[in-house]
Amino acid sequence: MKAMIFAAGLGTRFKPWTDKHPKALAIINSKSLLQRNIEYLQQYGITDIIVNVHHFAEQVINAIKANNGWGSTITISHEEDELLETGGGLKKASWFFDSNPFVVINADVLTDMQLDKMIEYHNSQKSLATLAITNRKTSRYFLFDNDNELCGWKNTKTGEERITRRNTPPIPKAFSGIHVINPAIFSLITQLGKFSIVDTYLDLSKTESIKCFDHSGSGFVDVGKPEAVEIAEKLFL
Repeated sequence: MKAMIFAAGLGTRFKPWTDKHPKALAIINSKSLLQRNIEYLQQYGITDIIVNVHHFAEQVINAIKANNGWGSTITISHEEDELLETGGGLKKASWFFDSNPFVVINADVLTDMQLDKMIEYHNSQKSLATLAITNRKTSRYFLFDNDNELCGWKNTKTGEERITRRNTPPIPKAFSGIHVINPAIFSLITQLGKFSIVDTYLDLSKTESIKCFDHSGSGFVDVGKPEAVEIAEKLFL
C-alpha cells in the first residue's frame, strides 16, 4: 500500500515559524511533524510515500535526504510553479499510485488512530473514498447521512452550506485530514489546476459512495496553530 503526505501548504496560521520554515518541519518533542507521520505510516507497513512540497520546498527535500527518509522510500512531488492545494496536489501525484487503495494524510495532523481499522472499513464498504472524522467541535464540517455517506459541507462561521444529497437530516462531523482513497477517483476528477479536494468530494458524492470512519476517542491533534504544539507534546512523546 502507498501513501501521500500533504506538506506543500503555506502554513499561514502557524506564523512566525512558517516565515522561515515549512510547517511540516515544525518540531514536536524532538521530531518533526513530517517524521512523525512517516513513522506513523510505518506502523502499518506503509513505507512507499509521496510528499508534495512548495513552501520552503528545499528544506523538506533536504531533511528527507539527510535522514534517508526516516527508513521509508520517499518520492517528491514538487509544486514549483504554483501551490495546487489538496485536490490539485493529489491529481498531480496520481502517476505514483497503482491499482490499490492508498492513504493520504495532512503533515500537520498527529493521531494514534488505528489506521488498519480504517483501511479495513474502507475495503469492506467498497467506497470511492473514506474520510476519518471525529465528533469534535470545529467551524467547518463534512455532513453525512445515517448510512455514513457524504451528503454535504457546512461552515458554521459564515453560514455557507452545500448539500449534495437529501436522504436524511445531515449529521456534522469534523474531518481529521486522513483519507483512504480508491485510485478510480482519478478518472472522475474534473477540476484542473489548483483546487481543494473538498470540492472534488462534494461533486462526486452526488453519484459516488464517500464514507466516513469515526475515530472519536483516539488521540488526535490538528497542529494548525502554534498553541497546538503544547497540546501535541503532551499526547505524542
